[in-house]
Amino acid sequence: MLDINDITLRFGGRLLFNGASAHISDGQRVGLTGRNGTGKTTLFRLILGELASDDGDITITKGHRIATVAQEIPDGDISLLDCVLKADTERTALLAELEKAEQAQDGIKISDIHERLNVIGAASAEARAGAILYGLGFSAEQQKQPLTDFSGGWRMRVALASALFVPSDILLLDEPTNHLDLEATLWLENFLSRYVGTLIIISHDRSLLNHLCTRILHIEGLKIQSYGGNYDAFEQTRALQMENEQKQAARTEEKRKHLQAFVDRFRYKASKAKQAQSRVKMLEKLPEKAFLYDESALHFTFPSPQELPSPLIKIENGSVGYGEKVVLSRLNLRIDADDRIALLGANGNGKSTFAKLLAGKLKPMGGEIFASSKLKVGYYAQHQTEELSKDLTPIQQMQPLMKDATETQIRAHLGAFGLTQQKAETRIELLSGGEKARLLFAVMTRDAPNILLLDEPTNHLDIDAREALIDAINAYQGAVILITHDPHLIELTADRLWLIDGGRCAPYDGDMDDYRALLAQKAKIQAAGKAADKPEKPAVSRKDERREAAEKRQQLAPLRKKLKDVETRLEKLNDQKGQIEGILEDPTLYMVGMNAAKVKSMQISLAQLETEIDKTEEEWLNLSAELEAAQSEQTTP
Repeated sequence: MLDINDITLRFGGRLLFNGASAHISDGQRVGLTGRNGTGKTTLFRLILGELASDDGDITITKGHRIATVAQEIPDGDISLLDCVLKADTERTALLAELEKAEQAQDGIKISDIHERLNVIGAASAEARAGAILYGLGFSAEQQKQPLTDFSGGWRMRVALASALFVPSDILLLDEPTNHLDLEATLWLENFLSRYVGTLIIISHDRSLLNHLCTRILHIEGLKIQSYGGNYDAFEQTRALQMENEQKQAARTEEKRKHLQAFVDRFRYKASKAKQAQSRVKMLEKLPEKAFLYDESALHFTFPSPQELPSPLIKIENGSVGYGEKVVLSRLNLRIDADDRIALLGANGNGKSTFAKLLAGKLKPMGGEIFASSKLKVGYYAQHQTEELSKDLTPIQQMQPLMKDATETQIRAHLGAFGLTQQKAETRIELLSGGEKARLLFAVMTRDAPNILLLDEPTNHLDIDAREALIDAINAYQGAVILITHDPHLIELTADRLWLIDGGRCAPYDGDMDDYRALLAQKAKIQAAGKAADKPEKPAVSRKDERREAAEKRQQLAPLRKKLKDVETRLEKLNDQKGQIEGILEDPTLYMVGMNAAKVKSMQISLAQLETEIDKTEEEWLNLSAELEAAQSEQTTP
C-alpha cells in the first residue's frame, strides 16, 4: 500500500504540489499522467525518497521492495547478462557469501545459503534475465557482449531489463518505451501484464496505458486527481467533468454579471442601498473564476501536395545497403498516392535503411526505382534535431528554407504546427523536445511533399500532441510511410502493414493483433522452448504458402528435434544438480572428521555439473535463436 498524504512541494522556485493526496492499493496498475512539467517524475523521486516534501508525507507498507530504472546509463566491460543478474543484490550477495562459506567449509552456513537461494529462484535467474533481454531486442550472442559495445539507447534497454528482473512489490516506470522499437514495446506490454505487484507507470503511449492500467492518477492544478479505468475511460470521464465545470462557470459568471449590474445601478440610491449591500455580500461569496485548462487546443496541419498519378514510387528487384553490405534485397513494391503504410520489424532489420532509400538519402545497390520527376518527399528522423541551429529562432531557421516566402507566410506555416508567435521567436535551444519535433515537421513539409516518411515521430510528443499528429496524418492528402513504436498511432492511421525481416520487405497479411500474437509466440519459444515443436504462424502471404507449409515444417523438424534433445539433457542435468545440492545442504554431512572425501567429491561433481549446465543453456539459447530466425525467414515470401 502506498499513501500520498497532503504533500506540498516547491521545486526550483516553483510550486508543484499543494496539499496533493492519493491512495494506491497493493496490486493496482496505475497510469500517472499530466502535462509535461506538472511533476510526474518529481513524484517518483518523492516515492523513492530521493526528495523530501515541504509538507505532508508518503507512506509505504513496511518491507515493500521498490524497483525502478536507474537514472545512470549502465557502463563498463561487464556483459549485458551479468549486468542484469547483478541488479538482484540479494542473489549477488548470497553467491559471494556461499563462496566464502565453501572456502571455510562451514556446512551450516552453506546449507542456509542454498536454502535461501532456492527460495529466491536463483537457479533460474540466468534464464529469466536472458528472456527479458531477448524480449527487449538482444540476441543470445549480444547478451554475452560488454556494455561498452552498445550505444546509450541500447544500454538504457539494459537498465530497463534490470528493473524488470529484480524482485519487487512496487514497480515505477518513467516512459519505459522511449528507447524501444515497436516489437520491444509490445513485448514489454505483455510482460507487464503478468507483473503481480503494484505498477505505477508514466507514459505518453496511450496503447500501453489502455492495455495495462486500471486506474489513472492525473496531476493538474497542483493536485492529484484519481480516475477509475484505463486512459480512454479517464479521457471520457474528464471530458464530461470539464464540460460540467464549464457550464457551472458560465452560470456563475452570468449570476456575477447580474448582481454586479444591480450594485452598479443602485449602490448610491438611498432606497436601494440595503439591497445593493446585500448583493455585494453575495458577490463576495461567489466562487472565484475557474481556470479551465483546455488540453485539446494543439493542432497540426500538413500542407496539401500537388496531385500526381500513381504509383508515386515503384521498386523492381531493388537492393540497398551501406558500402558493400546489402541490408535489403529483392524489393518489389509500389507506393500509391493514397497509401498509409506502417513498417514492422525489429530494430536493426532495415526499416530506417528502407526509409532512407525512399527519401533519396541512399542510392539503390541494384534493381530499379521509378518515380515522378515532380515527386517531393518529406523525411522526418529524430537525429535531424541535431541539425537544427540552436542559436536561431524557428523563424530564422525557416527563412533560408522558404526563400520565396514572406515572414507572414513563414509564421503561418510554423503556426500550423503549434509554433505560434512566442514560440516562433524563441531560440531553438530553449524549446522543449516536443516543440523541436514540431519544428522538424515544419521543416520537412515546407514545400508540400507528396510522401511523408515519418521515422519515430512521437519520441518527444505527449499524448495530446500524438493525438494531434494522428488527426494531421488522417487529414493529409498524400502518402505516408510510418516507422513508430506506438501501436495506437499505427492502428489509427495505417491501412497497410509491411514487414521488414530477414533482409526482405513484403506486405504483412494481418493486423496489429495478429502481429502481437506472432511476437508473443516468438517470445515463448525463446523464453521457455515450450512452443518449439509447433510450427509458427506464417507472417506474410499465407494464401500462396499453404501448399508449401508441410515442406517448411519438414525443413525445420531436425532443428526442433535438436532443440528438444538439448532441453531433455538440460532437465536431466538440473535434476542431478538438485540431488547433489540436496545432499550438501544436510548440516550433519560437515561434522568434523566425517565424510570429508565424500563432500569434496560431491563439490567437484557439482562444479562440473554447473559448467555443463552453463554450456547446455548456451546451446539451448543459440538453437532457440536459430529456430526463431529460420521461422521468421519462412514468413517472408
